[in-house]
Amino acid sequence: MGELEVIASTPRPWTRKDVTGMARELGVKPSDTVIAHVRMSSMGWVCGSAQAVVEGLMDMVSECGTLVMPAHSGANSDPAKWCNPPVPEEWWEQIRENTPAFIPSVTPTRGMGVVAELFRACPGVLRSDHPSGSFTAYGRYASYVTSDHKLDFAFGDGSPLAKLYELDGKVLLIGVSYGNNTSMHLGEYRSGVLASERQGAAVMCAGGRKWVWYDEIEGDSDGFDNIGAAYEAQGGTVAKGMVCSAPSMLMPVREIVGFTADFIRRGRTNGSI
Repeated sequence: MGELEVIASTPRPWTRKDVTGMARELGVKPSDTVIAHVRMSSMGWVCGSAQAVVEGLMDMVSECGTLVMPAHSGANSDPAKWCNPPVPEEWWEQIRENTPAFIPSVTPTRGMGVVAELFRACPGVLRSDHPSGSFTAYGRYASYVTSDHKLDFAFGDGSPLAKLYELDGKVLLIGVSYGNNTSMHLGEYRSGVLASERQGAAVMCAGGRKWVWYDEIEGDSDGFDNIGAAYEAQGGTVAKGMVCSAPSMLMPVREIVGFTADFIRRGRTNGSI
């Protein structure tokens, strides 16, 4: 949709204050720890575009709360696992040898959207030190959420997602579905029934750039929408509303993670997963 069509479909210019106010109406409190997933293109015409959205979300949690976003950089990963699109096998070693090392302040996000990428670069925002599965955070618990991100199992125990769980955080989905709900990867990990695979990435260490190998869960977000539908059907706590022109949802991290883990365990037991 071009900008002219976006303007025509927007009832009035949305603002930074609208982002804050409508998220609060959905149930976000100033002291909350919130992981936000945002599709800018679903929000209608916003005065100030992504900058206004980022600032509005920061205002949403105030100085008492914490705002978290995914900052994954999937291009820094083992090319043997790439499938969208794949690259020729004869390229793999060259890619492993030449991919730039992950540098939190420099490495861009990939596939996270303009809001997450702009948030990454904002003053006061911290980033965890995982080469492909990092998270960014701002506010009261930003340092805690982003510190000591283990290389193995980027979305498992000890990850920023596990810390969000510990802090009784909330998931805010703006214009996206459960398929974008990164917290559900922690549920995959905690199901205890999924296999692991070898992954790789370029990192900086004492001796300079180095390609390292690590373990990761063979997760699949393609099934998250089905899990989310089951979660709602069984009475999961989900607040629904609008943030600007975007259909949005708010839910507790602990609930959706626990439900995801149980759903996957049950599916593996009865053979449906």
